[in-house]
Amino acid sequence: MSHAHRTAPAEGAAPPPLAGLRVLDLSRILAGPYAAQILGDMGADVIKVEHPRGDDTRRWGPPYHDGEAVYYLTANRNKRARALDFSRPEDLEAVTALAREADVLIENFKVGGLARFGLDHARVAELNPRIIYCSITGFGQTGPYARRPGYDALIQAMGGLMSITGPDATTPTKAGVAIADLTTGLYAVIAILAALHERERSGLGQRVDLALLDTQASWLANVGMNFLATGEVPRPMGNAHPTIVPYQSFATRDRPLCVAIGNDEQFRRFAARLGEGWADDPRYATGEARLRHREALVAAIEARLRTRDRAEWLERLEGGGFPFGPINDLAELADDPQARARSLFTTMDDGRTPCIRSPLRFSRTPIGGYRRPPALDEHPDASF
Repeated sequence: MSHAHRTAPAEGAAPPPLAGLRVLDLSRILAGPYAAQILGDMGADVIKVEHPRGDDTRRWGPPYHDGEAVYYLTANRNKRARALDFSRPEDLEAVTALAREADVLIENFKVGGLARFGLDHARVAELNPRIIYCSITGFGQTGPYARRPGYDALIQAMGGLMSITGPDATTPTKAGVAIADLTTGLYAVIAILAALHERERSGLGQRVDLALLDTQASWLANVGMNFLATGEVPRPMGNAHPTIVPYQSFATRDRPLCVAIGNDEQFRRFAARLGEGWADDPRYATGEARLRHREALVAAIEARLRTRDRAEWLERLEGGGFPFGPINDLAELADDPQARARSLFTTMDDGRTPCIRSPLRFSRTPIGGYRRPPALDEHPDASF
C-alpha cells in the first residue's frame, strides 16, 4: 500500500511503530475516534468513514478553529476521511471493500446497528477472517442495557464515579473531561494491540466488545476494591485521599497548592520544611496514625500554610524530596517549564492547528508528526 499520505519520519528515524497497519474508523464522537487517533499517531493508516452529514462533533462548537469545531479536532488527527452513506449501494460497496482490506475496524453504532448493512462482525469476519473488529458502546453487546445509548456523563453517573467525586455526598460531580470515553478509547487501543499480537499466532482476527460502563467500573481501582473488601460505600472526599494523609490540596495565604505524601519519610521531610515537629508526634508518625488523626493534622497543616503566599511555599518546599506543586490552570500549565521542555502543547503539520502532544515517546521509532484532522470527505478516493 502507498504511504504517500503519511507524514515522513525525521531524517534517519525509523518508521513509526504501527506503520503499515490499516485501520477503518467507523466511529463518531470521542471514545472510538480517540482510539483510532492514538493508532494513527503511532503510524497506522486510518481512514475515517462518516455519513455525509459528518461526525456529530464537527458541529459541537463553539469554539471553532479555522471553521472547524475544536471538539472534532481533539480526536481526529492523523486520519484520512471519506463520506459514505451506507444506505446507497455504491457507498456500501465502497465501505465493504475497505473492511475487506483493513486490519482493524472500530465502530460505535448501537448494538445491531450495522447488521442491516452487512457490516456486523459476523459478516465482516466472513469477508476478512483476520480483522480485529472493535465495538464500543455504552453498555456492551450483552445484558439488559445493551441497546441503550450511553454518553460519558451518564456513565460517570451510573458507574459510581460521580458518587465519589465532588466536595460532599450532596453534590455528585463529574470529572472535568469525558474520562469514561477517554479511558475506553485507551482500553480499545490496548485490546486491539493484544488481538493483533494474538493474530500472529493464530492467523485469525476476533471481536473486541468494549463498554463504557465496564471501563468505568474497572478503573474505580482502590476505591472499588475498598468497597468490595469492606462493604462500606465510599463517599466523596473532595481532593483528599481515602487512605493516605496528607494527600490533597491546601489553601495558602493566596492560592492553593497540592501535597501528595506517600510514606513516612516523605512526611518527615515535609514537616521539617514547614518547621514543624509533627513526624515525632505519635499521632502523625505513621501512615495509619495520620489516617486516624486526619482531621487534626489537616487543620494543622492548613493553618501553617495559610501564613505565607503560595509562591513562598513553593520555593521553600523545593528540593524536599516529596511530591508537591501548584494547582495550575491551563494557561499556567502551558507556561510551566516542564510542559515547555516536553512540548506538551504544540501545533499540527499546518503550523496553525493547536495540538496536545501524544505522551507516547519511542526511542527508535518516534511518532512522525500530527496531520491536521481531515475536512469532511477530504479524501474521497482513500483506500488501503
